[in-house]
Amino acid sequence: MKRFQPGIAPTLVVLVLLPVLISLGFWQLGRGEEKRVMLAHYAERRAAPPMSAELLPSAVDPAYRRVQLRGTFDADHSLLLDNSTRQGKAGVELIQPFHDQPSGLWLMINRGWLPWPDRRTPPVFDTPSEPLNLDAWVYVAPGATFQLHPDAQNGAWPKLLTAIDPAKVWPELDREGFAYELRLEAGPAAYRTDWPVVAMGPEKHVGYAVQWFAMATALVGLYLYLSFNPPRSTKNKKKEQAHGNNDESGQHV
Repeated sequence: MKRFQPGIAPTLVVLVLLPVLISLGFWQLGRGEEKRVMLAHYAERRAAPPMSAELLPSAVDPAYRRVQLRGTFDADHSLLLDNSTRQGKAGVELIQPFHDQPSGLWLMINRGWLPWPDRRTPPVFDTPSEPLNLDAWVYVAPGATFQLHPDAQNGAWPKLLTAIDPAKVWPELDREGFAYELRLEAGPAAYRTDWPVVAMGPEKHVGYAVQWFAMATALVGLYLYLSFNPPRSTKNKKKEQAHGNNDESGQHV
């Protein structure tokens, strides 16, 4: 029978890498479960009847809730959300303040994606001036922060941003408004509105978890193989050491 002869260096490598690989696998599984719950929550809220805007400030959990609006856009204070692509084409998302007349509430409405092929010229869009009836839904960004693009520091409108937190925009406009972005549904004043709910689906996280666990299994398998089948040089070295010990014991006799 082959003897188990683990080397010091391979053992240290396994002791360091194996917990890391396993923890990464379980982390990916956890992220996948979070995304699954998020998508289920989104589907449930999107299937529910819309609520009126006046109920939004008192809503405990407004994420993904559908809202009916009637009011007008503020065309003088447009925000352009940068680094947004569709089918490999560069563009921006157009976000504008919207005054809901029945409730008197100011809201930040994302009207959707529009192309921006030439960065040397501003994106082309128009803003309806008449009152509109709109359907939208509340988007709560996980961990997003308000970040101005360097080009937005001059104070000119429209402003270019890389992320948006409406709660930090309203003070700049000297207004009190709803703290979350609303995304417009297809209809009047909407551009392209096919937002992905999550950037990476649960199945991809599960796939990554399988890869991490496979790497952990391969690491253990390689470690066991080398421990039972040490390299020839290591075997010869151990034989020489054993032979030398036998010679020394014979001389002492």
